[in-house]
Amino acid sequence: MTDTSRSTLSRRSLLATALTLGAGLAFRSAHAATAELAFDDLYGAFSPLGLEFSDKVKNLTGEKISIRGFMAPPLKAEAQFFVLSEIPMALCPFCSSDADWPDNIIVVYLDRKQTFVQPNQMIEVTGTLDRGSWVDPETGFVSQLRLRDARYKTV
Repeated sequence: MTDTSRSTLSRRSLLATALTLGAGLAFRSAHAATAELAFDDLYGAFSPLGLEFSDKVKNLTGEKISIRGFMAPPLKAEAQFFVLSEIPMALCPFCSSDADWPDNIIVVYLDRKQTFVQPNQMIEVTGTLDRGSWVDPETGFVSQLRLRDARYKTV
């Protein structure tokens, strides 16, 4: 092998290695980023059995996501959770069963206590997406969609 062949081979190998490593880092960075979700993304269909979660929600379950909406008035002042709604609400949309679950709310369980905001103030919430019927053992609150270990900020 000549010196020219070796240097061409070395440059090609180096370039291929750099591209492979760069693609891997880009994939990890994109994967670590927080996915955005909108209320229009929550459900994909309505069937005789009720609302069906969208493919996006199914794919993002267990992942860190962010969503914007409005804080419904909490059930009690010291609650560690609240309901995020698509539109401002004067009353908390508390549901007695998951069959009554509205399609424009999501329950938010905070990772720490935060001061509640006015119901007409838009907020952005970031947390881990959880789906499926679940009853809060402390309050009896029934939910279909939840954000766990969440935080919010006004926008």
